[in-house]
Amino acid sequence: MRAVRWPVAVLAATLALAAGCSSGKSTKTEVNAKAPKFEAGTTMAVLNTAQKITIGTKFDQPLFGLKGLSGQPEGFDVEIAKIIVGDLGIPDSKITWVETPSAVREEKIAQGAVDLVAATYTINAARKERVSFAGPYYVAGQDLMVKKDNTTVTGPESLKAAKAKVCSVAGSTPGEKIKAYVDAAQLVLFDVYSKCGDALRTGQVDAVTTDNVILLGLIDKSGGAFKLVGKPFTSEPYGVGIKKGDVKFCQFIDSTLQKAVGDGRYKAAWDKTAGKVAGAAPTLPPADPCV
Repeated sequence: MRAVRWPVAVLAATLALAAGCSSGKSTKTEVNAKAPKFEAGTTMAVLNTAQKITIGTKFDQPLFGLKGLSGQPEGFDVEIAKIIVGDLGIPDSKITWVETPSAVREEKIAQGAVDLVAATYTINAARKERVSFAGPYYVAGQDLMVKKDNTTVTGPESLKAAKAKVCSVAGSTPGEKIKAYVDAAQLVLFDVYSKCGDALRTGQVDAVTTDNVILLGLIDKSGGAFKLVGKPFTSEPYGVGIKKGDVKFCQFIDSTLQKAVGDGRYKAAWDKTAGKVAGAAPTLPPADPCV
């Protein structure tokens, strides 16, 4: 009896193994075979191996980067970062989000405190001296936000005549560019735009200036108290900030963004965030050279 039962057991195990292989379920080897493969030593390979990433974004900007009730940031910048992380083969649960207001973005990247920054981060020559940029992934325009009953501020050229106090954020591109339209005494600078919104609400300032889509988010949260002047006067290309000179990481991010347009992830990211207020998804801008 023993001589008969032993081959039967072996046969049963063999059949079970065969059934498992033909069941359509991926084995561990098959899953690993589908994982992204990166050139050794690149930022992509290092991050993929570590299976974790630290990302800088803003926590106070509705539609782009706002820390929600979940305790996690939400918005278009956040979704763009998640698209990049997904193509690195890292789950969203392994992202550490770090608040990066305008004044500290280059510092955080240079220090290695973050692996990338997606934070309404305008690409410009001065910043390129310290960091590199992938993208842009969106182009905004600087505008003005005022109280809904304000008829005096009609555009940047009206600010001096109206002696309007204008609020922006220290270290931001809008905070610098508005100086061409106001006297120094008219400009109020805070560290985050939410404080500008509070100052407008209480009458401490007459206008807030930054990129139009950021203002739309603040307007959406104002309960009808604020309005957009609707006279954009700059072009602000948003890029993903990375370590200076990391050309291969830049090229990877640009390629990922292009793929995200093709497979619908870019549009989906817009529609669930900024698109709720700003309308139809934009066209992905042409990528700048990676340097």
